Amino acid sequence: MASRESGLESWTIAQIADEFGVTHRTVRHYEDLGLLAPERRGLNRVYHRRDRTRLNLILRGKRLGFPLEQIRTIIDLYDAPRGRASQLEYVLGQIDERRTDLEQRRRDLDDALKELDAFEESCHADLERLL
Repeated sequence: MASRESGLESWTIAQIADEFGVTHRTVRHYEDLGLLAPERRGLNRVYHRRDRTRLNLILRGKRLGFPLEQIRTIIDLYDAPRGRASQLEYVLGQIDERRTDLEQRRRDLDDALKELDAFEESCHADLERLL
């Protein structure tokens, strides 16, 4: 549950970690990398809507296979003068690159599976000859 101190929604590290299904350590790691910047109240971290949005973008980028540096660029572009437009242009370029990489990986996996099938078939045939 979010608290509404001073009129702004805020969350603790436990709340934000639970909501996104990550560990506290993961959240702190993203903070150490400068991807998240929660407010500090004494020893407590206080996360606001901006932090939640950034964490959501980080985790989406990770699921899609983007390295953290590319995710940082995407997130930082949102704050750039052209804002969302420059962010979207960059992301579209990265999506094309990621798609090309994944399609190549799929072809490589398909080839490896075919080779594995052929090897398995050969092993079965050899075993039948030995029995």
